[in-house]
Amino acid sequence: MTSPITVTRTTFALDCPDAVALAEFYAALLGWEVSFDPDDDHWVEVQPPLGTPGSHFLAFQQVENYRAPEWPEGSVPQQAHLDFYVPDLESAASAAVAFGARRHEVQPSQSGSFIVFADPAGHLFCLCKESNLDA
Repeated sequence: MTSPITVTRTTFALDCPDAVALAEFYAALLGWEVSFDPDDDHWVEVQPPLGTPGSHFLAFQQVENYRAPEWPEGSVPQQAHLDFYVPDLESAASAAVAFGARRHEVQPSQSGSFIVFADPAGHLFCLCKESNLDA
């Protein structure tokens, strides 16, 4: 039997037209920090402040001819999305819009337990009521 790999860090990377700008959006939204090599701004990371538990990072990779996902239907399908669980959904939604997110026109939650947004590059993410963790 093969043993599982040892993971010291998890990074979720998103393609985008401007890696620095999208990293700055997520850093502002989450209160995280931007990190990148000044000689290579085509790969930019966002990480929680030092001392924050966990090892999850976001990364943004600048690509030529980027096309935003078209959801729920379109020629460029959604390949992934991020879910952020928050204690106060409306407050977090207001902050997301203030930082540059766009509330998506399609909102499939009938109970209002989550809100779908598009980031400035068109990637989808959801803000979810914290109580949904056990749902």
